[in-house]
Parts: sequence; structure tokens; C-alpha cells
Amino acid sequence: MRYIEVSVNTPKDDIDLRCQEMADMGAGGFVIENEDDFRDFLEHNHQYWDYVDDELENKFAGVSRIKCYLTDDEDGLSILRQINAAYDDVQTGYVEDRDWENNWREYYKPIEVGETLVVVPEWETAPDGARKPLRLDPGLIFGTGSHATTRMCLAALEKYSAPGVNVLDLGCGSGILGIGALLLGCDSCLGVDIDPKAPDVVMSNAALNGIGADKMTAWAGDIIGDASLRARIGGNYRLVLANIVADVIIPLSGLVRQFMAPDAVFICSGIIEHRWPETEAALISNGFEILGHRSEEEWHCFVCR
Repeated sequence: MRYIEVSVNTPKDDIDLRCQEMADMGAGGFVIENEDDFRDFLEHNHQYWDYVDDELENKFAGVSRIKCYLTDDEDGLSILRQINAAYDDVQTGYVEDRDWENNWREYYKPIEVGETLVVVPEWETAPDGARKPLRLDPGLIFGTGSHATTRMCLAALEKYSAPGVNVLDLGCGSGILGIGALLLGCDSCLGVDIDPKAPDVVMSNAALNGIGADKMTAWAGDIIGDASLRARIGGNYRLVLANIVADVIIPLSGLVRQFMAPDAVFICSGIIEHRWPETEAALISNGFEILGHRSEEEWHCFVCR
């Protein structure tokens, strides 16, 4: 079935009133797109991002509108006529009734990473060859293997993963790095993420790779702000990972030693181009030796000891 996408440009102060008016006409399922809300989100959620694509910013520039979807039949057309009669600035388009939940899957294909792994979406067949498949269900949580930061971390893991190595993945997201470390031979991994959905996602992805709770564990919590969580995590990890953002890695550089064994390696990434000098300075000032520094697509990854 085809649907009519209706966009009504609306002054921000009138959005609530206009939504009620459109609901009275029979419309529903409103989507509000507003530049002020977008800017407010960016301002108050720095812990989740360190770079916003220009295309995304431009998409919201000057925007204040209400969107809704009407059935392309007489009932929907009747509501559309009321909306057109009530407001001056109305745009319409058409969308097909498709499987919205699964259409995104076509954009995920197997990705070769480093010399050893190939990241394979769970619905795809692993390509022939000697690479180890790392199966993943890409979803709403960061970490699919397609981003430069994840690729650099996985490649760096090849040198330091080995039997007897226990891993701590801070900001574990989908669990891809910890799973990669286990597939490369490490003994165990604890993943920690601020997102409360992360533990379930991590364990689900681990199960796709035949990894159980005896090797993988995942917790939710704030590493920087929660001293009791840091105490619970403990120490003596031989490999610590942090693919987050510079605003987290910089303060973490002063805390992460408490988790590390004397000969441990700290791999950190998620650092955008203009933030790498201050991140490197923070690492060095906190006693780390930089063993490696790699950049790809304006992102940076450090390997430290």
C-alpha cells in the first residue's frame, strides 16, 4: 500500500497546538523535526559524539516542521484536504508500504578487517577464504565494522590478542571489539557501556559467534562518574580497549591504569582529527608510552603501554 508523506512547516511555538489540530482532523504518528531540538541534543550529549557530519547539520538548518503519514485512499485524502485548507506551507510526497524494519540490511555486507577477520552480518554467508568470520547483528548500538575507528581497533588487536590474555572493553557498544579479541585467541572479555541496552546486544552478538557467558560478560554503567563500578571492574587486565570519543578518552587516561596489568596494552580510538594532539598529550602526561598511532578517514587510534 502507498502512503502520503505530509510535511507542514510550522513555527516552533505553534508545534504543540498544530499537532492537536491535525490530530483532531484524523492525522497521527507525528514526527517533529526542529533545528533547536537538534542543537539542544548536540549540546547536552557530548559523551556520545565528537563529530557531526555537515550533511546532517545542513538537513536540520532552519527546519521547524511536523511530518505525518496518511493512507493513500479516500480516508487519507480527506484528512489531507483538511490540512491543506488549514495551513499555507504543506508539502506532500509518496512512500511505498515496505518492510521498513529490514530495508537497512541491504547496506551491510561482509567487511575484511586487518589480516585475519571478516565482519559478517548475521543474515549474510561468510565469504570463502582463510579469514575468521566475526558475525554481528548491526543495530542501533555503535560498532558494525564499517567505521574507521572500529576497523583500526580490530586491526590493532591482531598483534596483542593471544591465549592467556583477558580483555576489558570500555564503551563496548555492540561488543564487536571484545568478540574480535576472543576470536583472535584471548581468554575472556568484560565489556562496559553507558547504554543500558548494550549488555543484551553484546551477549546476543557473542552467541552468534558461539561465545558464551564463560568468556564474555557485559555490564552497563558510567566508567568516569561511578567509582563503585570502577571498583567492581577490578584490575589486572592485559588488554584494555576504548573506542569512544576524545571527551571520554582524555579523562579516562587518568583512570585506566587501575584496570591494567603491569605489562598491559591500552588501545584507544574514536578520536577525530582535530582532537588527536590533546588526546596524545593526555596519554603521555598520564604515563603512557605511545607504541603506535594510526589514522584513517580523519580518525585516530593510539596503542599505548
